[in-house]
Amino acid sequence: MKAIVFLGTQFSGSSREALIAAKRLGYLVILFTNRINHIKNRSSFSEITDMIFCNLDDFQELKVQIIKLHDKGIEVVAIVSFIDTYCYMASLLAGEFGLKSFSTNAIFKMQNKMLSRLCLKNTPYVPWFKIVDSLGEIDYLEVKKRLPLVIKNPISTGSKDVYLVNTVEEFTSCMEILLSKHPHQVIVEQYVQGPQYLIETLVENSKVYIIAIIEQEVYIYNGHSIIIGYKLVHDLPKDMNSSLVKAINDIIKYHGMENGSCHLEMRYVNNSWKLIEINPRISGGAMNELIRYGLGINLVEETLKLALKEEINITPRFQLFINVQYLICNIIGKVLKVTGRIEAQNSPGVISVFIKPRRGQLIYPPVTMGNRYAYVIVSGLSEKEALFNAK
Repeated sequence: MKAIVFLGTQFSGSSREALIAAKRLGYLVILFTNRINHIKNRSSFSEITDMIFCNLDDFQELKVQIIKLHDKGIEVVAIVSFIDTYCYMASLLAGEFGLKSFSTNAIFKMQNKMLSRLCLKNTPYVPWFKIVDSLGEIDYLEVKKRLPLVIKNPISTGSKDVYLVNTVEEFTSCMEILLSKHPHQVIVEQYVQGPQYLIETLVENSKVYIIAIIEQEVYIYNGHSIIIGYKLVHDLPKDMNSSLVKAINDIIKYHGMENGSCHLEMRYVNNSWKLIEINPRISGGAMNELIRYGLGINLVEETLKLALKEEINITPRFQLFINVQYLICNIIGKVLKVTGRIEAQNSPGVISVFIKPRRGQLIYPPVTMGNRYAYVIVSGLSEKEALFNAK
């Protein structure tokens, strides 16, 4: 009996679709989880063969659990994670058991925004940045000169603990918040303006495959950048495309990734590309669906094939114009009911409607990507029509 072990999942989105893809490929699906609500809702995960509650940050405990699986006659053929926090641990474990692991050191660098920035320090792909340990070392004249700035916790995910500041007062306030929560180093970097794109890639034997280019619609709320829209791009202008391909290849090379999956968020600024961030996995939420409906590629399935040493197939089967729009809420409240699902499903071009919160759940204004509460995936005969239908 051959099994794929997953470290963590969400109830929906790319990480959940990876579990379903593993079952479709014919493998036992073993989920290691540290979330008690997964255990309580075990019946909701029909694709999972076994769910094991454990500490996903404890290498030795995870190692023992995998040995127990072996003792039961289960052959673990891959250990993976589609959750940012656990990609590195999954790769470490895979290497420990002699399985094909993705580029572990590259994943480690990608997970830490400070290390990622240092990889690219002498390249044109990063805006001005500074790593700060305390308020005492800040040159406020330089801060004033370089405003607006972005302040980041180096290990943040999903836009959590990332602030856009426009004044010295906002800068000081946000720095105090971050340094009190995370008394380590904080990244301060120049805010750059320009269209923002998400680029999904697979890397096999150091060859970089650009799977999809998606233009992002960014919404700023109280200094937090939240992505509320995604547009699948089929044709970038020639000069933008050639420079993007070079930038993506260079950035991935500088991080040292030879095998694995990663997505990059880039901005096009004054005819050059700047990296906003890079993450060692497919983007979550609706991303796998967007690519599947727009290009006919199931990226989580191809990522699993890469981990299994199977031949990947990333040739687009078709090209459709796809747009995804997310819903956020600008007030705190409790969900009483959700209306309009059927009307949305019956609207022109709508492929999929997803609603996250259940009745009685508290919802909040957007300070992280986790505060997006619904989305629609929509097609059209053109980019403009897909956007119009989605809106």
